[in-house]
Amino acid sequence: MLYLILTFISVALRSGLGGLEEGNSGRSFISMAAKPFFIPPSPPAKTTPLFNIIFLLPLLSLVAGHEAVELEQYPLVVSTWPFVEAVRAAWSAADGGASAVDSVVEGCSACEELRCDGTVGPGGSPDENGETTIDALIMDGVTMEVGAVAAMRYVKDGIKAARLVIQHTEHTLLAGEKASEFAISMGLLGPTNLSSPESMEMWAKWKDSRCQPNFRKNVLPANSCGPYHATNYLGHSDETCSSTGQMLTSNSGLLHVGLHSHDTISMAVIDRMGHIAVGTSTNGATFKIPGRVGDGPIAGSSAYAVDEVGACCATGDGDIMMRFLPCYQVVESMRLGMEPKLAAKDAIARIARKFPDFLGAVVALNKKGEHAGACHGWTFKYSVRSPSMKDVEVFTVLP
Repeated sequence: MLYLILTFISVALRSGLGGLEEGNSGRSFISMAAKPFFIPPSPPAKTTPLFNIIFLLPLLSLVAGHEAVELEQYPLVVSTWPFVEAVRAAWSAADGGASAVDSVVEGCSACEELRCDGTVGPGGSPDENGETTIDALIMDGVTMEVGAVAAMRYVKDGIKAARLVIQHTEHTLLAGEKASEFAISMGLLGPTNLSSPESMEMWAKWKDSRCQPNFRKNVLPANSCGPYHATNYLGHSDETCSSTGQMLTSNSGLLHVGLHSHDTISMAVIDRMGHIAVGTSTNGATFKIPGRVGDGPIAGSSAYAVDEVGACCATGDGDIMMRFLPCYQVVESMRLGMEPKLAAKDAIARIARKFPDFLGAVVALNKKGEHAGACHGWTFKYSVRSPSMKDVEVFTVLP
């Protein structure tokens, strides 16, 4: 559209200027198909350029306005939580002309290196065995390609491993030690111990507290930290349980996700071309059962993007949120015309109706650059950088 307008303006101006030059003679020739045609004398043409200019002023304003809108809106970066340095890294890449996918990788990689809140990258959130593992995802809103890794061991670069899944496989999600082998074979550093002195100290204190609280329910520990058996396990009757005084772990002893126990970075970027991508990275819930995979690497739950509509980022209790695919819900609601604020609130409300005690939040972003968050059970913050901002701004959302 912009090209057609500019072409029309160019032709019209050339025509007007030609009329001015030929006004003294009162006649002109127009070449069509290499054959000259004589145009009879007409009223003085000196008024033609002025008419053309007046006629073209609205079109020039339209072109200028179109350019201004593009410059004002994009690039745009949105991220869960006040992960300011990660947003700056993504913004710097996008503002320099990088694609949305590459900018997301830059932003999430920065958070992994900084170990944001201890819940992103290596060195945090030990599982029951004291080991740190990585979940990550990246999604291209143009092609709808998704790459993800889950419960990945020994490799610290989660978001880069996720991108490798897109670049070098026909799959969407790789998991566990085999995901680690793939990432290392594609050039990422490893194997690496992902634990840190801080994570090991945290784990030791938890062990000293008889591994409580934890994520198990309806189990009978053979000792304070397992191995565990189901309460209806054939080898243990109810009489045996009560007579030995062994502890029964029930729903009341479950570990609840808190502000710093599962802070996934979920990021959306719209690049200079107006294309959109999303990505996530997390080391999961603290003291999770080994092998647990949360919503981080699940497209539609932790993040989702559709190029012509917008994107969504999510964080919180992934075990519950992944049952509802809140980010898919948000984007599809916006596709149907719902504004970001209402789309975000609707997705959270759907979860809260079934799980009133859950903790979680989403951020909705449409292609107009409009963004809004919604949360339940906690006060949530998210970060934004746009061309109209001098630096990253943090927005607070109340439950």
